[in-house]
Amino acid sequence: MQIDSRQTRFLRFSAGKWTSMDKGVIVETPVSLTVNGQVWLTLMCTPVDLESLAVGFLFNEGVLKSKDEIELVQVCQQGDNVDIWLKHPVDQPKDWRRTSGCTGGATAVILEQLHPELKNGFVLTPETIQTLIDTLHESQNMYREVGGVHTSILSDGKHVIASGEDVGRHNSLDKIAGKCLLENLQPSRKILVTTGRVSSEMIQKAARIGAPIVISRTSASSLSVTLAEKWGITLIGYARQNQFIVYTHPGRILQSTECVYTKTIP
Repeated sequence: MQIDSRQTRFLRFSAGKWTSMDKGVIVETPVSLTVNGQVWLTLMCTPVDLESLAVGFLFNEGVLKSKDEIELVQVCQQGDNVDIWLKHPVDQPKDWRRTSGCTGGATAVILEQLHPELKNGFVLTPETIQTLIDTLHESQNMYREVGGVHTSILSDGKHVIASGEDVGRHNSLDKIAGKCLLENLQPSRKILVTTGRVSSEMIQKAARIGAPIVISRTSASSLSVTLAEKWGITLIGYARQNQFIVYTHPGRILQSTECVYTKTIP
């Protein structure tokens, strides 16, 4: 796997001693997205899998539905722009909203107009959730090398279908969406597992990808819980060794012991 890092000299203080060290830090850089010859916006990202990032972003924004709509995807020689030509005209959104995504994401999607259709046809055991978290750890190639990066995987419950790593957790889901579109990856079961906090733009992208189960190592925001409940997504947070929290739709998780599920009405 390609690791995009830059060597940096820094001072480390540990156990009362100072040490001069050279270590890689993850690259964060602006990359412009050009659609049909017009610059739409600039993405702050780790410049790896840029074709997937650009295509996945357009898919998750509802601009693209199929790979067949794409005429050309090309990263410029300098690596600071992705040029996408579609086989049809498309209007550039006029109202980009900043999201809570790390590094600052952007979206033009109106949440109230989304009506995702998610399939409910499978159930996970707590043991499978633990296995998925272990698989997520194994997929953190960049993190093990330099740190400072989020990792997300799309799984069918047994295998990793696609993965994405980036300084922006939202970018990692766009990279997964792009890989699925460009490589025609359509598993019957879709489970998203991420190291990042699940905020509204994360659950929005998960719904677009078609994942009825989202698992995070960390927390969920109040709006993501509301949207997951509304859209039929099982949202799981704080997934660690032998423990996790089910925020919404616990019916997809096999419960071997009796428990009471209480839904909080905002």
